[in-house]
Amino acid sequence: MSASAAAAGVTIGDLRRRAGDLLKAAGVANAAREADWLLAFALDLPQHALVLEGGRPVSERQAERVLTLLERRAAREPLQYLLGTQEFRGLDITVTPDVLIPRPETELLVDETLRAVAGPAVLDVGTGSGCIAVAIASERPDATVCALDLSAAALGVAQANAVRHGVRDRIRFVRADLLGAFGAASAETFNVVVSNPPYIAEQELDGLQPEVARYEPRAALVGGDDGLVFYRRLLREAPPLLKAGGRLIVELGCGQAQAVTRLARECNAFDSVECRRDAAGIERVLVARKKAA
Repeated sequence: MSASAAAAGVTIGDLRRRAGDLLKAAGVANAAREADWLLAFALDLPQHALVLEGGRPVSERQAERVLTLLERRAAREPLQYLLGTQEFRGLDITVTPDVLIPRPETELLVDETLRAVAGPAVLDVGTGSGCIAVAIASERPDATVCALDLSAAALGVAQANAVRHGVRDRIRFVRADLLGAFGAASAETFNVVVSNPPYIAEQELDGLQPEVARYEPRAALVGGDDGLVFYRRLLREAPPLLKAGGRLIVELGCGQAQAVTRLARECNAFDSVECRRDAAGIERVLVARKKAA
């Protein structure tokens, strides 16, 4: 369907039906719903207007914009990158291909951080879009957050989200490779070090959904041959930066709880290591409490 053909007497309703068929044929789950999201975005209309104004003709320019977005989505580019946003704990988080798309299970990291914080200092390692840091700062007005990422582009997105939600003055952004920016003799310590690290094993990446394998940033996904590389580094580098009784809180990949729990206990820095389950019953978050001095 060319843009000119789409605009030749075609209405919003016609375009809506064709959009749903195109995405369904491309194997997109919830094709009709996603088609509505894309049409509403492209036509700058609320979704209910797609039905109420279904008889309205579309212009050639509108049809071209719709078609471009549909072709990208049919190629399995994530809907969130096309729309430029993803909801996270009630916040509208800007996302670009430079950052991972926030997932519902990552909200558990925020829950556990807010539950664990006995003081206001939080270090967010691998901040990406900044969704964790921004959510913590938004929900805990006395919190100060240091947000690290190796990617300058990701830090730009995270800073924009902090500005957007009015918490920029309480988040310090640092470009660093994990915790190396602090050094072994750092005097700065935190109540919580929280992270959603790369945890996909190298050989498993190509088997994931095309939206993930083809489009999300590889550096934020892959955790080495066994998926555990960044856990080992965090367990080695985080304890010196934690206050006594402070928590290391990390997201886990499916099936990784036993291995990461073992690594945490072997490092002999924690007096408590527990896992929390997500809504699907998967052990999704590890919480390790640093030993008292």
